[in-house]
Amino acid sequence: MIIQEYAIRNAHPDEFENIGELMVRVYSRLDGFPKESEQPTYYKMLARVGELMNKPGTELLIAVAPDNKIGGAVVYFSDIQYYGSGGTATKEHNAAGFRLLAVDPATRGQGIGKLLTNECVRKARERGLSQVIIHTTMAMQTAWKMYEGLGFKRSEDLDFMQGELPVFGFRLSLL
Repeated sequence: MIIQEYAIRNAHPDEFENIGELMVRVYSRLDGFPKESEQPTYYKMLARVGELMNKPGTELLIAVAPDNKIGGAVVYFSDIQYYGSGGTATKEHNAAGFRLLAVDPATRGQGIGKLLTNECVRKARERGLSQVIIHTTMAMQTAWKMYEGLGFKRSEDLDFMQGELPVFGFRLSLL
């Protein structure tokens, strides 16, 4: 495997469709995660991820290789009220969040998920926010372990059910 250097930047509108396809591909292949037939609305949101950029302070961040191939993506919300998840997260104060972290299976193991996560944390710190809120599921064990390794703590008060799928909340204090 060739390890490349990835730059993190905001996605351009002409990249939104490819990023949506990447997200659908990644999430649909997760063992234990609902398939498109079980949660069609969720997969439609993934496919149309660019539409989330209509929310204030929302950015679609991508990891780009020197050859301009997209290795991964995440949606960063500088204001948690636009986060759009279930549960109580959007009622939190002085918080940012990120959702829909996806790394191309062909580029896994190169630290792309960590690069994207750290960029979201950096942006929240830069704004002087006190916390970053995220959610994950049991099907996302690689991400779960990475988040804990970066200092995110389980926050049961943020948990919710997405249909029949338990979704687990985490927060990183920036204070």
